Amino acid sequence: MHEEHDFEQTKLKEELIPEEMLKVIFNYTALIANERVLESVLILMADMGREMIIADRCTIWLIDEQKNEIYTTVAHGVPSIRVPLNTGFVGHAIQSGENIIVKDAYEDTRFNPSSDLRTGYHTKSIISVPFRNNEGKIIGAYQAVNKMTASEMFTEKDLEYLTLAASYSGKSLESVMLTNEIEETQKEIIMTMGEIGESRSKETGNHVKRVAEYSYIIALELGMNIEEAELLKLASPMHDIGKVAIPDSVLKKPGKLTDEEFDIMKSHTDIGYNLLKNSSRRILKTAAIVAYEHHEKWNGRGYPQGLMGEDIHIYGRITGLADVFDALGSDRVYKQAWELDRILNLFKEERGQHFDPKVVDAFMKKLPDMIKVRDQYSDARLNAAKE
Repeated sequence: MHEEHDFEQTKLKEELIPEEMLKVIFNYTALIANERVLESVLILMADMGREMIIADRCTIWLIDEQKNEIYTTVAHGVPSIRVPLNTGFVGHAIQSGENIIVKDAYEDTRFNPSSDLRTGYHTKSIISVPFRNNEGKIIGAYQAVNKMTASEMFTEKDLEYLTLAASYSGKSLESVMLTNEIEETQKEIIMTMGEIGESRSKETGNHVKRVAEYSYIIALELGMNIEEAELLKLASPMHDIGKVAIPDSVLKKPGKLTDEEFDIMKSHTDIGYNLLKNSSRRILKTAAIVAYEHHEKWNGRGYPQGLMGEDIHIYGRITGLADVFDALGSDRVYKQAWELDRILNLFKEERGQHFDPKVVDAFMKKLPDMIKVRDQYSDARLNAAKE
């Protein structure tokens, strides 16, 4: 019995807002990380890709090198398929290593309509993204079919999101096959999620990179071993992830916030903590601490808990100073960047008040390294690279 499908009659959906996107990523990466059955991982991968880019169907294709074929055991709405390696868009994506977006499949000579003829389904838009293992070798591809929004066409943003899913999924898939840890493959996703949070307030992706590097340098100077300092570096980009839920009227307000608006803004610490706290992964557990405590102050006058002194986790104390250093030195909607001397004078005044004295001293000792990081990841350099 053939499946009949009228795409035009399918109920259209809205694009995910950043907070919804983060929930999809968190949910599926946590499920995939804890799954050891290959077929279950493939199903989760397909579902994650479909939800991230609002596709009607998503298929995970793998390479059979011995038979020179590509095959799928998991595909929404279609049975398992095996075809020659060079077949169709997905074959082209795998062989060339290139991502593919097609607005109308029937206008492209690479499209093989045999599946549509067999099932009664009508393929319109297609996106194909190869995924690689830890050595960078292509081991398969995502293929999503038919955008389920009013435009009915995939975009470059969809390509960005599916590429992110492919980066995580390909390496996770290999890890399942080899029963290896997948913590390393979470780094890019965590950095990207941090960038999504910052982009809400028009911060650049380089803000989270700089805060991560500053935190790493300070942690080492304070005597942390490399492994723990690296853990903090990986987690610190998530410090403001709760901003995804703050209204634009507050987040992007150019003037001074009212008391009510400031209370709303402060809630990003609780929101970030609640997003992250239930994960069993070390990086995300560390990120939960950073998100919750990076606005606490040494003198107990910070938020959200009003913690004092060493009751504030060292991760929060380090990332809090790193975040303030970068925020003061950057242009924002409500202020111009401060000069370095003005920032340093503030840190001296706030030593033992806002900031842990030991963290301030470590920062001052490593100031030349901080300046190097600031220059290396400057927003001006990022903007120039985009031009």
